[in-house]
Amino acid sequence: MKKISLLIFLAPIMLMAQENPLDIFRPLENYVWYAEGEWGDGSLFKQEISFEFSLNNKIVKVQSMGFTNKEQTEYGLRNHGIRQYDEKSKKIKFWEFDVFGGLTEGTVEANGNNLIYKYDYGGTLVTEMWIYISEGSYGFIIGIYENDTWKQTFLKTEFNGKMK
Repeated sequence: MKKISLLIFLAPIMLMAQENPLDIFRPLENYVWYAEGEWGDGSLFKQEISFEFSLNNKIVKVQSMGFTNKEQTEYGLRNHGIRQYDEKSKKIKFWEFDVFGGLTEGTVEANGNNLIYKYDYGGTLVTEMWIYISEGSYGFIIGIYENDTWKQTFLKTEFNGKMK
């Protein structure tokens, strides 16, 4: 009887102690992240991203500002994204809806303080990596990443965060 009472008492505490897999995004919240760079084809990359936990920490909402036309002459709201932990697959999934009507979806995982996004883009398995440098600074690489090696790099720059 004492064992059952102890279990009933400890169960809520144990449940509260379990980490939320989405906590990998905690270092990114409360900042607006800025980056500029150049794609491999020479076109400009400019983006501002913010992360916000929502729905009792069950999702992370992401908003991105960037170029909103192919000519890269207009800058504004470019993407709305969602990050969610999927209980069935035990993976963090993401969806990015863009101003052009597109949808990019894939998975996110952590490797230490680094975030690794993987997704199919037009038949190519693409990796985006946020590489922790320091609080408020991440290296950012998009390309083809296989066996811990960048086979091809499409973009390499840095995101710097400013507190909201």
